[in-house]
Amino acid sequence: MTEQSTLAPLSSLSPADLETFLESQRTAYTELQGRGLKLDLTRGKPSAQQLDLSDALLDLPQGYRDADGTDVRNYGLLAGLPELRAIFADLLWVEPSQVVAGGNSSLTMMHDCLVQLLLHGAPDSPRPWSQEESVKFICPVPGYDRHFTMLASFGIEMLPVPMNPDGPDVDAVRELVKDPAVKGIWVVPTYANPSGSICSQEVASALASMETAAPDFRIFWDNAYAFHHLTEDEAKSADIITLASGSGHPDRPLMFASTSKITFAGSGVAFFAASKNNVDWYLSHLQFASIGPDKVNQLRHVQFFGSAQGVRDHMARHRTILAPKFAAVEQALSSALAGREVAQWSQPQGGYFVNLDVMDGTASRVVELAKGAGIALTPAGASFPLGEDPRDRNIRLAPTFPVLSEVETAMAGVATCVLLAAAEKLATQRD
Repeated sequence: MTEQSTLAPLSSLSPADLETFLESQRTAYTELQGRGLKLDLTRGKPSAQQLDLSDALLDLPQGYRDADGTDVRNYGLLAGLPELRAIFADLLWVEPSQVVAGGNSSLTMMHDCLVQLLLHGAPDSPRPWSQEESVKFICPVPGYDRHFTMLASFGIEMLPVPMNPDGPDVDAVRELVKDPAVKGIWVVPTYANPSGSICSQEVASALASMETAAPDFRIFWDNAYAFHHLTEDEAKSADIITLASGSGHPDRPLMFASTSKITFAGSGVAFFAASKNNVDWYLSHLQFASIGPDKVNQLRHVQFFGSAQGVRDHMARHRTILAPKFAAVEQALSSALAGREVAQWSQPQGGYFVNLDVMDGTASRVVELAKGAGIALTPAGASFPLGEDPRDRNIRLAPTFPVLSEVETAMAGVATCVLLAAAEKLATQRD
């Protein structure tokens, strides 16, 4: 998190100076409203410029047979095209036999795994999860809101633990897994949503090896941003599957990834990777729902990438588009907020988000003010289970979709809203 000291802390201002500052921010906010903005920083979507990088897909595939001669227009190959599985096995550090290439959504694969666990249990489950008295999941916070809403839809109890710069708080997790009702944990290991945290090898090893009361404890390892680097210093994801296998828990991790923010967000390919035992389990249930994935789209991606290195090269082109936008966020926040002691923010080295923590009790007000000025932000607390941030301070910023000039405008506006909300709160506290 970043907070540089160049300006005086708001809390250090005299009552008269604070009132003057508050009036200046009210004036700045009125001017902001008068600009008639309509900007959106709510979702981590790729921009049109990023999508343009993959337009060659629209002219692919050339032909309709894969390297083995399979006609991709027909049924079959439930686990996906071997060529594509091999490319992403290289990227995810597993064997091709441990990868399933599916449809366009890794979230769908996560949901399907959760449903099958509830209905049937895992290979090492005493019974289906739905037959347990209760099912609980560990949720590192701040975290990905769609993970949490998925659990909530099934009535699964969510147990928040801090998401530290090196991953989930291991000590907190170790205490919680003593409860046999605790069946799993969500982890976004590389450039986590929204904090940008990178799960260290040590934390990943602890998660893979720790004793759990539930024999069928699962790590839902959502590797959504494994290749989404913002600098040339590329973080490497911890090899969770090898770590788990080496510690005697080979079936513990369920890994997910996709090309949704690599090629076309709505027309990519999703991947499930796990132990051979888990892959067999997954396919044994998938066979009743599908006779095979969209192999035409999979062949299109094979021809577009060519190899694992082709994926890496493609992501370097994404970086040239995204890095200036994240730099603009940093510049706007630093120039307006550094030293004021009313906010802290992340400086992610990859991924799609910036994590902004404002003064306690003001996040909802900041979002409200931004909306009033035509700047849409993700609801305050969205990165917490049930949207409940106990400190009302967390806001997820998504600068990827707007063009650079809009990011600059929006972030200057957000900084104004942060200062106004903080000044209002301090003034109220002194009354």
